[in-house]
Amino acid sequence: MTDLLVLAALFLGYALISGRTQGTWLTAPMVFTTAGLALGAGGLGLLTGTVTGEAMRLLTEATLVLVLFTDAVRVDLGALRREFRLPLRLLGVGMPLGIGLGTALAYGVLPGLGIAGAALLAAVLVPTDAALGSAMVADRRLPVRIRQTLNVESGLNDGIALPSVVILSALAVGSGGMSDSASWAGFAAQQIGLGLLVGVAAGGAGGWLLTRVDGAGWVNATHRRLYPLALAVLTYTGAEAVAGNGFLAAFAAGLAFGMSAGDHRHFVHQFAEREGELLSMVTFTLFGALVIGPRLGEVDWHVVAYAVLSLTVVRPFAVALASLGAGLRTETVLFLGWFGPRGLASILFALMVAEQGGGGVSEQVLLVAGVTVLISVYAHGITAAPWTRAFARRAGGYHPSAPEHQDMTEHHHRWHGPRHHPE
Repeated sequence: MTDLLVLAALFLGYALISGRTQGTWLTAPMVFTTAGLALGAGGLGLLTGTVTGEAMRLLTEATLVLVLFTDAVRVDLGALRREFRLPLRLLGVGMPLGIGLGTALAYGVLPGLGIAGAALLAAVLVPTDAALGSAMVADRRLPVRIRQTLNVESGLNDGIALPSVVILSALAVGSGGMSDSASWAGFAAQQIGLGLLVGVAAGGAGGWLLTRVDGAGWVNATHRRLYPLALAVLTYTGAEAVAGNGFLAAFAAGLAFGMSAGDHRHFVHQFAEREGELLSMVTFTLFGALVIGPRLGEVDWHVVAYAVLSLTVVRPFAVALASLGAGLRTETVLFLGWFGPRGLASILFALMVAEQGGGGVSEQVLLVAGVTVLISVYAHGITAAPWTRAFARRAGGYHPSAPEHQDMTEHHHRWHGPRHHPE
């Protein structure tokens, strides 16, 4: 009861100042993470619990399902096919390079992880979260192509990284009785194959059914908004029931629903920008209170070194290589490389790993991922507004034919942070 009281008071307090902080360096993730650090076991002790407790497990699963589903729904695949070049570079080239470089650095810097644990950590940290630099995605002066490329990347990379996290987690944290390559191949095929199959079938059929029934006038406005959420939960539980991966199914269902449901995607947008914000900020609060706060005493130079390298070397270097031949200016490449903050997806993936147990490896992944996200929350939040303003001003002077100004339709919006709403 005390936890609910504290969380409610925190949300009420932030709501009263939210308009004043909009567009400044003070972001919602910074506020709620700081509050969690101050109110959790490492501070005043008003927020209690453990990362493996039932409440935290349910919150983690529910939030991750909704993150994956809503991100996927709001990707316009038709527009992406027309304007795929820069996002494809970041997703198809930058992500694998980032995982590879992150694995090599983790194996060298963090003793005891092993190669599988190092690869798992790199996969957990590869998804980005545009909301940690919310001033960037809200500033309309920034070239549309740059803003939307980062938005599309952050919307897709969590789902793309998920299969790697699932397989590497099973390999690094627990063998599950699998002792040979055939067993691992069967496990991977079952988790990924059944997850994708259930997700595509449920999302496609669910979108088609909603469109037909709503067209006949059978669905009211309230339940039209709730329908996609129920579909996400149904898909997750259905995939788990047949031994597929429910999280991957939720992502696949979101993509299929977005393709088949047409204008009904708009109601997912509404939920994500309103009710979804509550889940996101609760997660950041509990991240500070239960995940990283109690573990700050375990942080050593190895952990800090890897976290800093992950943010300042791994991502920028991967983006630089992925951008070769695109004709982008040096500052544009640096901007794209820096604004790949680690946020909600990395927290949820690390908690998913921790739930599997396994002692040392899972705890170390949780600690390092937690420190990386903690640094990212503040570093990217503080730098987003000033660098975005300065970069937008300089980019405005580029020739209209410059690659930064290539036409691109705005078609993707991400919910993990405060939104810019015109007055």
